[in-house]
Amino acid sequence: MSAVAWIAVGSLIAWVWLLLGQGFYWRTDQRLPRRTDPARWPSVAVVVPARDEAEMLPMSLPSLLLQDYPGDVRIVLVDDCSGDGTGQLARDLAARHGGFPLAVVTPGEPEPGWTGKLWAVRHGIAVARREKPDFLLLTDADIAHEPDSLRDLVAAAGSGGEGGFDLVSQMARLRVESVWERLVVPAFVYFFGQLYPFRRVNRARSRTAAAAGGCVLLRTGAAERARIPDSIRQAVIDDVSLAREVRRGGGRIWLGLADRVDSVRPYPRLADLWRMVARSAYAQLRHSPLLLAATVPGLLLVYVAPPATLTAVLYLLMTVDSAVQHYRGRGAAWKGRTYARPEAAPDR
Repeated sequence: MSAVAWIAVGSLIAWVWLLLGQGFYWRTDQRLPRRTDPARWPSVAVVVPARDEAEMLPMSLPSLLLQDYPGDVRIVLVDDCSGDGTGQLARDLAARHGGFPLAVVTPGEPEPGWTGKLWAVRHGIAVARREKPDFLLLTDADIAHEPDSLRDLVAAAGSGGEGGFDLVSQMARLRVESVWERLVVPAFVYFFGQLYPFRRVNRARSRTAAAAGGCVLLRTGAAERARIPDSIRQAVIDDVSLAREVRRGGGRIWLGLADRVDSVRPYPRLADLWRMVARSAYAQLRHSPLLLAATVPGLLLVYVAPPATLTAVLYLLMTVDSAVQHYRGRGAAWKGRTYARPEAAPDR
């Protein structure tokens, strides 16, 4: 066979393996289990790291302040050295909407060895722990929650059998309104699921661990055992690192797609989406040139080769059919005539 045909066969084998051997990542049935209300609703501290989020807060913060949750809830918004009045806007929104109590704190610039977001999360968790909450909800400033979102998350954490889940995370629904969002966002979710198949993540003894950083409900005890966030202070992909540490500490984790949690941040231009993906894509490869060198041809084989080699595959199938017809005695057929294999001309 030609080189193109071999590439086509390799691509087919890769796709068969992906579809059947990668945790059925393409299925979308990993949703929060049906809610069973606990006898006592645990206390929850919500930690929201926010840097220059004045545009997003009016769409996200009220959804946390007005959660329909029967237990004790306190919200800590960490103003990460914002220059757009994020902290004051948060206070104004709390005064206007009421609801659960809100504290706005500012940790200052991160110490060496910390990423900015995790430095803010560290400070927020430290403030939240003063009230000794049962759970921590780590959620981003661009994430809006439906009124019963917290109820669903806490109930799901208690539904995982004996002891329940230590971490419950949902991948928020991303905006798909602009042309570029419709083109790139579904692929972003698809690739995340391919790297971290949800069904595999949710198996008790699986070695695969992941979370979606926009919405993570974490038992306080599990966070303490895993030393969150100190143990992941330099992580760029902090959500996956968090889940790994929780699992390494013996915790049970669950990850699924959200129905009641939405990202309100717009990505109207390709440049916006490009920055979002480029920020962590190489970190996903552990900043390894070797992994990059393997990933590039791998992606080309799986996603570029199939349409490019379609003509070669069709020609390959035609060639195989020709051979089959020959051995079935039909030989070459054209307009009602069949020609047998030509014999060697006799010597004269």
